[in-house]
Amino acid sequence: MTDLSGQIVLVTGASSGLGAQFARLLAARGAQVALGARRKDRLDALKAEIEADGGKAMSLELDVAEVDCFEAALDQISSVIGPIDLLVNNAGLNFMARATEITTDQYDTIMNVNLKGPFFLSTAVAKRWIEKKRPGRIVNIASLSAYRTLPDISVYAMSKAAMVHMTACLAREWARFDIAVNGIAPGYIRTEINDWFWETPSGKKVVEFFPRRRVGEPEDLDQALLLMCDPAQLFITGQTLTVDDGQGLA
Repeated sequence: MTDLSGQIVLVTGASSGLGAQFARLLAARGAQVALGARRKDRLDALKAEIEADGGKAMSLELDVAEVDCFEAALDQISSVIGPIDLLVNNAGLNFMARATEITTDQYDTIMNVNLKGPFFLSTAVAKRWIEKKRPGRIVNIASLSAYRTLPDISVYAMSKAAMVHMTACLAREWARFDIAVNGIAPGYIRTEINDWFWETPSGKKVVEFFPRRRVGEPEDLDQALLLMCDPAQLFITGQTLTVDDGQGLA
């Protein structure tokens, strides 16, 4: 049982989906969780839920595309619950479209949220850890699409492939400072954003190609996340673990 008591965690994209599940899980294991996302009302509701279950959390309005706001956000977390020990770069988005249909604005938006934001938030956090000579952990949420060519999500897949390599590069650079950087590449997971799709004929057809004929649930990533977040896990860094129920084998 991973014990995160005393750990202070920032989860981005915490207002829904995987981010909300990650926040609930980490709080249940004893961490104080800073919930970062743009939808403050959703964060406040999740904070109340976590506290009702005996956990500790704070809500933080945070747009990962606005890199100039990171220092102020980290200062706010430090003043309310303390300096963070763990960063979960979960926020991400996509526009479903053929490569020939993607606009430059859509391209920039995807890359800013999925890659530029996580990179500069990671470096902002790492600078503080290095200055204070504190160990730290970063977990980047990538995607199975980082390793597969899939239609209509080329820019998203490119951003996630870059995140996988970013994970390795940062891990190599910061290893001597006791900063571990790892990632998780989930397969197809059912969330409130895509739930409708799996009930359509197209969605059901996709599932038929999966070896186990099923879509994952957010909870299916719990153990992988706990492995990467465990401060007692000292011998894993620079790795991205694919958690896809064998979907990538199809």
